[in-house]
Amino acid sequence: MNDELLSIGKMAALNHTSVPTLRLYDQEGLLHPAKTDPDSGYRYYTIRQSARFDMIQYMKELGMSLKEIRELLDKEDLDLIEEILIRKRRQTDDQIEKLRLQQMAIDRTVESIRRYRCSPSPGTITLEYIEDRRIYAIPSSENFYEKGLSCYERLLKELKEDLIRRRIPQVYYFNAGTSIEREDFEALRFAAKDLFVFVDDNFPQMTGTTVLKSGMYACIYLDSFDEEIPYARQLLEYCRRNGWRIDGDYICQVMTEFNIFDDSRRSMFLRLQVPVSFANDIDSHPA
Repeated sequence: MNDELLSIGKMAALNHTSVPTLRLYDQEGLLHPAKTDPDSGYRYYTIRQSARFDMIQYMKELGMSLKEIRELLDKEDLDLIEEILIRKRRQTDDQIEKLRLQQMAIDRTVESIRRYRCSPSPGTITLEYIEDRRIYAIPSSENFYEKGLSCYERLLKELKEDLIRRRIPQVYYFNAGTSIEREDFEALRFAAKDLFVFVDDNFPQMTGTTVLKSGMYACIYLDSFDEEIPYARQLLEYCRRNGWRIDGDYICQVMTEFNIFDDSRRSMFLRLQVPVSFANDIDSHPA
């Protein structure tokens, strides 16, 4: 039985593979037939060649390319095998990290969709406790409040280019926000300060990364970029009417963004917010 020649079809069936795969292995110099009929060109194998086939399949499972496998089989060098496997381990670690970041981004997106479904209607003002949030920000090079939506889009591209240049995974690009200095907001001067993205604890420590401190925030919701300024005015007026002190920069946060119904502009649901504090105990504040 050990010396019996097997047709390429039988060899393929015995090893749960396909005829084209065995032909490819022959072509790539990985597993040549034991015999090739000079007249018909038919390939024949022996069962003992299954050991080489099993090794090739195992190396493929380790993530090696056919080129790398051929190099190993040609050189028969244990040091080279170890070197390639260590390199594959690093690549696998990188892939696992990328998948983990993708999973976290999916979770954030699902959470934002669920929050959107539960969010109040546009124009609703709320008082909310918001936990610490990490952001990565760049200064706004132009004031999009004066120049409009096209300017805002250009600034978002600057932010994206910055992330790419720093080799930051693009899953962080969404869930963006902008800010205005507290003094400017209180004077109703709409001058963009920063553009930023919300990040997590896995984001690398680098210049531009900071924390929005937890606390009570006065918030108002809207669903149009063009209505931010009048809604921000309403928010400031509400805070003053209730005697709330503005304790930090104004933030415009993109809560959800689904650009699937209109390809000419962003479809955004926004939360405008400012940190506030109170002169009296929270229970004594007006509703």
